[in-house]
Amino acid sequence: MSEVYIVGFDGSPQGQRAVDYAAERAKRAQGAVHLVFVLEWSPYSFHTPEELAERHMRREQELERARALVTPIVEKLKKAGVNADSEVRHGNAAELLCEIAKAKDAAQIIIGRTGDSSFTQRLLGGLVLTLAQVSPVPLTVVP
Repeated sequence: MSEVYIVGFDGSPQGQRAVDYAAERAKRAQGAVHLVFVLEWSPYSFHTPEELAERHMRREQELERARALVTPIVEKLKKAGVNADSEVRHGNAAELLCEIAKAKDAAQIIIGRTGDSSFTQRLLGGLVLTLAQVSPVPLTVVP
């Protein structure tokens, strides 16, 4: 069975370095890279029907923007001879990355150390600490 490398990707330069790192490992191991773009989204909120409709529309727009970021990267990896695919999901990043790693029997989870914005830095900083505690597979944090 070939090794699968789960990459938590956020569109930042650090996220791209995590992709590059995973691609190198996957090529050597004749494995696969699975890019995961997680849009943090809380399902717990009370809204009117109109607000729910607007929220759903915004959610779909966010998913499309994220797919537009991820798809060219997957295509580039494939052209370079790396077995690659992706998924874009809403939810808690740590929970989803762990869930996906288990489902795919991954070799490891790979993420970038920080993001560009202060929000992303806080998000990924918390993500690194959480994954270090709960990841079902080894975690690699790429600077």
